[in-house]
Amino acid sequence: MAASSAPPAPILHPQEKYDVFLSFRGADTRYTITSHLHAALRGKKIKTYIDDKLERGDEIAPALVEAIHKSKLSVIIFSKNYASSTWCLDELVHILGCRERDGQFVIPIFYDIESSHVRKQLGSYADAFAKHEQRWKDSVDKVLMWRYALEKAANLSGFDNSNKTRTEAYLVETVVEDILTKLNRKSSSDLKGLVAIESQIEQIESSLCIDSPEVCFVGIWGIGGIGKTTLAGAVYNRLSSKFKASCFLANVREESEKHGLNHLRNKLLRVLLEDENLTIDTPSIGSTFVGERLCRTKVLIVLDDVNEMSQLELLAGDHVGFGPGSRIIITTRNRRLLKKKVDDDKIYKVKGLHCDEALQLFHLHAFKNNSPRTDYAELSKMVVDYAEGIPLALKIFGSSFLHCKSKEEWENELKKLKNFPSKRIQNVLRLSYDGLEKNEKEIFLDIACFYKGMNVDFVKRMLDIRGFFVVGIGVLIDTSLISISTSYCLEMHDLVQEIGWEIVREQCIEPGKRDRLFIAEDVCHVLKNNTATAMVQAISFNTSNIRELHLNHAAFKKMYNLRLLEIYDSSYGQKYCKLYLSQGLQTLPESLRYLYWDGYPLKSLPSKFSPENLVELKMPRSLVKQLWEEDLIYLGNLKLIDLSFCKHLTELPDLSQSRKMEHINLYGCTSLVRIPSCLQYLGNLTFLDLGCCSNLKYLQEMPGNIELLNLESTAIEELPSSVWSNKKLSFLNIQRCKYLKNLPSSSCKLKCFGFRLGGCSSLGKISELPRNISVLDLTWTAIEVVPSSIECLFGLTTINLNDCKRLVSLPTSIFKLKSLKSLDLNGCSNFECFPDILEPTEHLELLNLSKTAVKQLPMEIENLIGLQTLNLRRCKDLEFVPDSIYDLNCLKTLSFYGCLKLKSLPPFSIGLCSLEELNLGYCNILQVPDPLVCLTSLRSLNLSGTRIQSLPASIKQASQLRYLWLTNCKRLPSLPELPVLRHLEAHGCTSLKNAWRNMMGEAQLRIMQMATASSNPTDDVYFGYGPAIPSVSIVCPGNEIPNWFSYQNEGSSINITLPPNWFRTDLLGLALSLVVEFNNYNVKRAGFACTANFKSSNGEGHEISCHLHRLYKGISSSGRNNFNSDYVFAWYTASMLVAAARYSSGTGFDNVTEASIDFFLMDLNGFPLKDYKVQVKKCGLWLLYAEDAENLMSC
Repeated sequence: MAASSAPPAPILHPQEKYDVFLSFRGADTRYTITSHLHAALRGKKIKTYIDDKLERGDEIAPALVEAIHKSKLSVIIFSKNYASSTWCLDELVHILGCRERDGQFVIPIFYDIESSHVRKQLGSYADAFAKHEQRWKDSVDKVLMWRYALEKAANLSGFDNSNKTRTEAYLVETVVEDILTKLNRKSSSDLKGLVAIESQIEQIESSLCIDSPEVCFVGIWGIGGIGKTTLAGAVYNRLSSKFKASCFLANVREESEKHGLNHLRNKLLRVLLEDENLTIDTPSIGSTFVGERLCRTKVLIVLDDVNEMSQLELLAGDHVGFGPGSRIIITTRNRRLLKKKVDDDKIYKVKGLHCDEALQLFHLHAFKNNSPRTDYAELSKMVVDYAEGIPLALKIFGSSFLHCKSKEEWENELKKLKNFPSKRIQNVLRLSYDGLEKNEKEIFLDIACFYKGMNVDFVKRMLDIRGFFVVGIGVLIDTSLISISTSYCLEMHDLVQEIGWEIVREQCIEPGKRDRLFIAEDVCHVLKNNTATAMVQAISFNTSNIRELHLNHAAFKKMYNLRLLEIYDSSYGQKYCKLYLSQGLQTLPESLRYLYWDGYPLKSLPSKFSPENLVELKMPRSLVKQLWEEDLIYLGNLKLIDLSFCKHLTELPDLSQSRKMEHINLYGCTSLVRIPSCLQYLGNLTFLDLGCCSNLKYLQEMPGNIELLNLESTAIEELPSSVWSNKKLSFLNIQRCKYLKNLPSSSCKLKCFGFRLGGCSSLGKISELPRNISVLDLTWTAIEVVPSSIECLFGLTTINLNDCKRLVSLPTSIFKLKSLKSLDLNGCSNFECFPDILEPTEHLELLNLSKTAVKQLPMEIENLIGLQTLNLRRCKDLEFVPDSIYDLNCLKTLSFYGCLKLKSLPPFSIGLCSLEELNLGYCNILQVPDPLVCLTSLRSLNLSGTRIQSLPASIKQASQLRYLWLTNCKRLPSLPELPVLRHLEAHGCTSLKNAWRNMMGEAQLRIMQMATASSNPTDDVYFGYGPAIPSVSIVCPGNEIPNWFSYQNEGSSINITLPPNWFRTDLLGLALSLVVEFNNYNVKRAGFACTANFKSSNGEGHEISCHLHRLYKGISSSGRNNFNSDYVFAWYTASMLVAAARYSSGTGFDNVTEASIDFFLMDLNGFPLKDYKVQVKKCGLWLLYAEDAENLMSC
């Protein structure tokens, strides 16, 4: 028999006592196949029930019946005399009953008997039943039940020994393999209480490569309490029977500390080699007989909670120390321990549970089931959010809440939990911290107190300033104490962060005697009461939640070792500084290496402050006029200055000795008129931001290492030659330098990739440009022509010429730019003639000619073969569009909105197969080009303000059309049959007044179609022209709520009593309707919204707000867009339903019995508007169910 050592927690259903039940005729097979099979099953650690007693009486023993019911699988060994035993036949009936009722596996073995004899009761089975029928002639049903059971069992897939060329040993081996397969399949349902573990087991099994003959090491790595041991135990239980020997060595760290490593190794070897007396005291066992035996044994070993390399070396050795096919699983908190033994692709990191999984586990322990009361759901979610997916925390929290009988007790327990973290959890998590070296411990505490969630590079810089070795970050990652997010920020579990906080708090009950101060209340206490000591090394003070604080002038005097001082307001309110120094500030510690004081309230830093150790100085939005009153201040270690938005700053100190300076930010220093000439000698300076220094007129020569120079919105008239000759400059921003008149020809020598010129309103001529730029921004400049040399800018992807009022033309060479994707000429009001497009251009995707003076498009427009967006909005002189525009096969968006002289378009052709949005609003077209069926991708069509008198019948075939605007189509008398739309807007269509009833009748069907379609997850409901939530919106003249709205009321609100079970699974959404009176109302980007209040039977209320419709302001020939009559609005919106479903588990929407909905006019930001010219006269509500939709659409 193979040896094994079980993991800590067996995984068996409590009602199941056995893996396998053996049913056999003892006289036939007890000493042959039955005994061999039983021995093989025991060797595989399969718990098997075998009845060793002789049969007594006619009735099966109760203990036997219980054993059958409490087994996972039954093996029936049919032999020649099996049917002669009524005991065996009764066992068979019970076994098949368990198969039918409980899904028990049943495997028949036909031993020296053919399955057909069993099925049809032939041969010895016929003789046996002849006797049964004679004996049980008064119980015919009993005999018939036996016959039926035999027939049914014989039809099951099983095994036989009819092939005499194969040994009985082979038969036993085959049967055992099948049993293992079925039990492994069953084990997935045996993982009760182990939430979301199955997929993790599968990943570990995949890494183990069970069928490979190679020895394989697999590592399971993660934070304490995350479930490493549980996962390893589940894998062990599932796979241990496949190995000759197996051992689960639990708590290696703890056991080695208590008893030593030799004790653990001897324990492991005794189990694997089945030798209780084996003892080895030598460091190696490789050349001994024990080592040779181990090399011949296929083993499965789990080394649980390893924390030192010496443990792995002694207990696991190397790959050659175990038999072929052996597998060693190691669980640890420290990934670095695995790197020597385990390949990277075989290291599995155990992650926290997702929200739904975490709730399930918490409920199992808090409520002993998966379905808690709905009124506790929100509290449950709060606890689960706090645990952040750690299974151990969820179990402990669940047990803590189990005794709480009321919501009040739950709320009190939750407060207690957050204020006094669980010691059981902290003890588990703190083990990782205790194993760190001093440098890593300091880094851990800094991240926990100051830098959680911050950029990795910033944290590394800060740690370097603090004097720590940043390599320690990697150690913390490998010990699962921190991680790096996809956005490259340091993340730390809240419970781990609390460990760091607790460690700092343990230093002393008095905050002033701790090395780190990071809680606002503690900092206030120390500064207000002047209780600081030399222990304080770092302060991070977020003042956003405090009131004004008046400090003593000597507040920082005793902090001799303070290296980091950070004072800021994370709320970014108007008042940046809440700290007042009415007596001034006597000094700051000389030890300071990092000073960040947002909104510093004094005009200068203290004269007694010697900043010789200062590395970074950040004082944005401060009141400083000058940093120091003295001129000669040693700043030899200073690398960064940030004085952005210091509006009173007039000058910088002498920085000639600051040779380490790398970064200067003076953005928004509006009183700064000059910068010191010494800057040109700062060889390490790479970043200089002088943006919005609006009084800065002159710029000194710049150092040659500058990489980023921002001069936007300054008053400079020209740049020094050192800027244009700088070969390292990668970004130059001179936007809105309104006094800059020209650029030197040497500008082409710049190697920069970013070059911003937009808003240089005096810049009238450009001869050369830097060759490496990818974006050319000349917005609001005075240029008249673009230089032909632009064709040399091979990397140019974007040209922005917005509002260049003097621009009259473009060179034809512009189309030689093979990388150009976007050309924007919006607002170039003197630009009349678009250049000829002489050859096909593939890369240009966007062409914006809005508000230009173009009269016609070039005939060669078809050469823009890659064009996706063509915008001609408000080109008031455009009269002609060539047929060739329809050859733009890639075109998706085409807009002629407001082209008042455009009276017609050519008939559509199939060339516009990709067109999704066509905007003809407020053109003077008299008819819509036909056939619309050619526009196979069209989703949005705007015909607002046109002079059309009809829509083509082919619109019905525009099957993809979802959004149709007909606002102010005053000559349109009727509508043809339309496709299924999500949005139809027809206000201002005065000739449609008599057609509104037909429109609203169609709207009912349209809403039902939309609701049904949007409930299908394959339906494309996320389209750029409408909201992400599926909706339908219809507007037309009228003064009645459609009669199919089951709930109606006068005024702007409606109160209803909801039917029982209204919030059921087939609810598709809500349809809402309004009748609104407009009294010459001029639309100013207003719209409608509603607030729905739902009241539960337990008295709780739940509020959901929903935006319904925005009244878009268009343009017409008169420039007005007024509403001056009654209009009917009808909406279908799933947003309210989605919001309800999202919170239903937490707020109990299935218990809601009443609803009240208030409708109101809103502004652009969603706030209510009061306007006497708009009055909601009536409102309606309709609950949409799938059954109603099917009935309506089948009519």
